[in-house]
Amino acid sequence: MGRLKISITSGAGYTPVAGATIRISYMGNPDQIIEEVTTNESGQTQTIELPAPNRDYSLEPEANQPYSQYTLTALAPGYDEQVVAGTQLLSGETAIQEIRMAPSRNNPSGRNIVIPAHTLYGDYPPKIPEDEIKPVNESGEIVLSRVVIPETVVVHDGPPSDSAANNYYVPYKEYIKNVASSEIYATWPEATIYANVLAIMSFTLNRVYTEWYRNKGYNFTITSSTAYDHFFVYGRNIFENISQVVDSIFPNYLSRPNVRQPILTQYCDGKRVTCPDWMSQWGSKALGDQGYSAIEILRYYYGDSMYINWAPQISGIPSSWPGSDLTIGSRGEKVLQMQEQLNRIARNYPALPTIAADGIYGPATANAVRKFQEIFDLPVTGVVDYATWYKISQIYVGVSRIAELS
Repeated sequence: MGRLKISITSGAGYTPVAGATIRISYMGNPDQIIEEVTTNESGQTQTIELPAPNRDYSLEPEANQPYSQYTLTALAPGYDEQVVAGTQLLSGETAIQEIRMAPSRNNPSGRNIVIPAHTLYGDYPPKIPEDEIKPVNESGEIVLSRVVIPETVVVHDGPPSDSAANNYYVPYKEYIKNVASSEIYATWPEATIYANVLAIMSFTLNRVYTEWYRNKGYNFTITSSTAYDHFFVYGRNIFENISQVVDSIFPNYLSRPNVRQPILTQYCDGKRVTCPDWMSQWGSKALGDQGYSAIEILRYYYGDSMYINWAPQISGIPSSWPGSDLTIGSRGEKVLQMQEQLNRIARNYPALPTIAADGIYGPATANAVRKFQEIFDLPVTGVVDYATWYKISQIYVGVSRIAELS
């Protein structure tokens, strides 16, 4: 069995859609409803268990499809119907499907989402080899002077030359989670998942740092073409354990000594396509099985000079990390700032309790933090670590902007 959690928000902002009905059917038989669930006041369903293929299918490159696929039909008063076809479930893992519903209009503009095959199972073009370090003009006006984690990346949904393809503005962490869920299996060893996520992030940040496509006259950051970049699928589900890995290391990237830019870490599946100078995804899984750590896996493929670096600055997020976790007993301006942001978020998420903004981290603040972590799929600890601090800041910025627009 696989597990599925569904979260529904309004396409008009960070507002949960409470009381929405989701009908679940097998992708091959969308008219036969096998489950029907309803969202709570945070726009979320309970965790549902649904059939999935044998877990072993995802642990070896076999011909059998290792995941099941479901069609979800979301219905809510005041919103257009939204269909997601192809939500993928792996045995023993929790899939998270976020659905954005468009408010009803006389001329509905929504479109159904179809999630294609996973890259390890489907047939996709191999990557075109590139140099891992790009030549840059340090005195130019476009190339960044330092590595910065972007608030969003602009994803071109096709090869660079396809001018008709959509551009999607995607929060950086959500982009990484989407790509990792599209290109590796959540059933793999944790060290393997860490290694692959680091490679995906470093590749992405190289595109950001060098403004690779904008320097060529395009108006996007990266593409969804596997020949050029990563496989991003608009509207697809992610997996909970992959999401938590990304949350824990998203400011990281891969470096070499005396090289400022993140390394363009290309990789291949290692079975249908071989790549002696890059990381093999199936090979990284085998090394994880053998007990290799994430950095040992990366150095096995990219050499001993590869190391993990950290970018301290997050663009578009005005608040700076206090430098250590906030927990019961903490006090001061950073606690006050966090409390005020949680109270603003609570206007959109009524399940989040309002607390006294007094700069003192007491039991009530810890309970509010735990509820926030539960709503936004973070480990529920009641402690504001780096991942929780960033998520609070990100959601606060989102709801504040929506309020300004309205």
